[in-house]
Amino acid sequence: MVPRGLTAVPARPEAAGARPAILVLPGGGYARQADHEAEPVAEWLASLGVHAFVLRYRVAPDRHPAPLEDAKEAMLHIRNGEHGLAVDPERVGVLGFSAGGHLAATLSTAAATGNRDLDVPTAVPDLTVLCYPVASLTHETHQGSVVNLLGDAPPSDLLTALSPELNVTPLTPPAFLWHTADDDAVPVSNSLNYARALFAAGVPAELHVFPAGRHGLGLAADQPGPGQWTALCEAWLQRAGWTDRRTGAATDGRS
Repeated sequence: MVPRGLTAVPARPEAAGARPAILVLPGGGYARQADHEAEPVAEWLASLGVHAFVLRYRVAPDRHPAPLEDAKEAMLHIRNGEHGLAVDPERVGVLGFSAGGHLAATLSTAAATGNRDLDVPTAVPDLTVLCYPVASLTHETHQGSVVNLLGDAPPSDLLTALSPELNVTPLTPPAFLWHTADDDAVPVSNSLNYARALFAAGVPAELHVFPAGRHGLGLAADQPGPGQWTALCEAWLQRAGWTDRRTGAATDGRS
């Protein structure tokens, strides 16, 4: 059975053998789904030879753990191959924007849903791309996302458990992050602190902070500065051996 809200965009052109796959999580403050951060991003990934899956996860009035349950179900579905695409189960990543970046980062730091069938190692991605993510619920966070996900007065222990920057371990997957310094919706400290936690844990990470650009740029086509992120991310994926356009020998995501 296909998980709710999940659609596939196969890699182009078709290539022999199993391909990497990336789950795309659009933003929207856990209130809605930003269309420009969904299928257009999947089409870009498909052009790199990566199978892409877009998830329109549950949002308010549904609350935690609903979005995380949806994301974990999607990750397990992508790995098990029931969708019919030739996916390499050892190379399944996640890419998220804003609140979708929070969801991607909670997947990456193995946040719990309370469901033993979902809280398993195979629900954790092998590689993470975070675009102006909400990476903290305790420090300079996006309060609208907190309220939509957890309600008006969530307990402090839950805020901590769902703050990815506080839950990085050496097992957290490598990450590519980008943000703009003047983001007035989700402060750049979210990306800075998550990257700092990865570095401290010995997890490879690449972070790009562009001087200017509004929140929610998506692919950021024709945007000076932020418009470079897709090329930078493609080069990062190449070095990890996840795309067809390789510039050197393939390596795994931790090289």
